[in-house]
Amino acid sequence: MLLVLLGVVVLAIGPTSSPRQAYAEAPVLTPPAALQTFPHKRTSFTQGLVFQDSVFWESTGLYGRSSISKRRVATGEILAELPLPPDCFGEGLALMHGRLFQLTWKSRTGFVYSPAPLRRIGRVAYSTEGWGLAALGTQLVMSDGSAALTIRDRRFQLTKRIEVRDGTREVKSLNELEVIQGRIWANVWPSDRIAIIRPSSGRVEAWLDCSGLRRRFPQLQKADVLNGIAFDPEHKRVFVTGKFWPLVVAFSLDALELPSRAP
Repeated sequence: MLLVLLGVVVLAIGPTSSPRQAYAEAPVLTPPAALQTFPHKRTSFTQGLVFQDSVFWESTGLYGRSSISKRRVATGEILAELPLPPDCFGEGLALMHGRLFQLTWKSRTGFVYSPAPLRRIGRVAYSTEGWGLAALGTQLVMSDGSAALTIRDRRFQLTKRIEVRDGTREVKSLNELEVIQGRIWANVWPSDRIAIIRPSSGRVEAWLDCSGLRRRFPQLQKADVLNGIAFDPEHKRVFVTGKFWPLVVAFSLDALELPSRAP
């Protein structure tokens, strides 16, 4: 069923977010039935997504096609865009202290931007591949495709390493990241699920299974995986999308039956 309200599409996808047990020890949730959708550029190989006020900042990948862009949430209109050097493959993106930090995959170099106007103002270096990035308080949390997350200061110096596990099992291929109310949400490549991680221990507290969302886009290819998480703290909305997805999907955080958010 499709309901159009004020120009925003609200989808009903069936099951609510009641937890069930799977994978290992952490409960598995599904997105709530009521969803909003927003336009997403069909040619965007999404690698990082950040919500700020009424816009998305997006990092896209692929050699010769990578970019950072600012887009209006409601319409998808491009407000600003910069290409990356053709030998750089764009990856995760974070906004912290009024600066945008963008990773690259194998170049071991990240870019720093001033958002207004959008311009490149510096670089950071790291010794691993770059996958996902998010702001965690006054620091950054980064993934490199392994089962580890690294905490870095604004100069990108490593301050802590977190091993991520669900029960006793390592959770590898951690990809795009977002921090939501003190928890790290991580896409796990190439799956349709998101790990919700306690930073203090690296323990997966819950999984969000988004396979039902992906099935709504039958035109997607196998490689067009879920990738891209953003959060609107004012309205407590979570946004998710994927590589070459035609839409960004949003749902209420309060509609998820998340485990206790105690530290």
